[in-house]
Amino acid sequence: MTGAPEPHPGSTAAEVVAILDALEDPRVRAVNERHGDDHGVNLTRLRAVAKALKSDQELARELWATGLTAPRLVAVLIAKPRGFSADELDAMLREARAPKVQDWLGGYLVKKSPHVEALRVAWLADADPDVAAAGWALTSDRVAKSPEGLDLSALLDEIEAEMADAPDRLQWAMNWCLTMIGVHDAGLRPRALGIGERLRVLEDYPTSPGCTSPYAPIAIAELVRRQG
Repeated sequence: MTGAPEPHPGSTAAEVVAILDALEDPRVRAVNERHGDDHGVNLTRLRAVAKALKSDQELARELWATGLTAPRLVAVLIAKPRGFSADELDAMLREARAPKVQDWLGGYLVKKSPHVEALRVAWLADADPDVAAAGWALTSDRVAKSPEGLDLSALLDEIEAEMADAPDRLQWAMNWCLTMIGVHDAGLRPRALGIGERLRVLEDYPTSPGCTSPYAPIAIAELVRRQG
């Protein structure tokens, strides 16, 4: 970061962008770009920048307005979840085509927003597969934490009918929801396992040693085992 300003509360958007530019690493960018994320900032260092800036809603909006992936990731980390309307969060998701920005937007802002349930329902039925993926991700979170009122059988019907041919990002989100239903609802577990075994989605996904395969039958069995 030689020659770049240090992050601190009160930093301007231009200063933060300069800091992030100084942290760019071509090797990190090459790895990220394979996953559709167009930035080269190590995420541990990016989080350190956000931590130094502290919560700052105005700066978050300015960083988001740059349209750049790394500044948008910082924006998500320093923004206040209750500081955005449902319409703003919806627009932000649709603008943020980088997968990491979409994931963090959902995980750090939408999940903690009073608009989470309305957005979950709307996004789940959206024709845009990336938006629908965000809806499925929020649904998976609800299956794990507060499934009351969800029609899990209907969700399994939809997964069974559509997951095999869904675009990659949507398929991944639906597969995780299938896994969460199998883990958290013992009564539906046999059906969830059967769907996973029939569709074989992500069966051959490369998995590093020590990590759990995302293939639903394996993931369900392992996560249930960990629950004891």
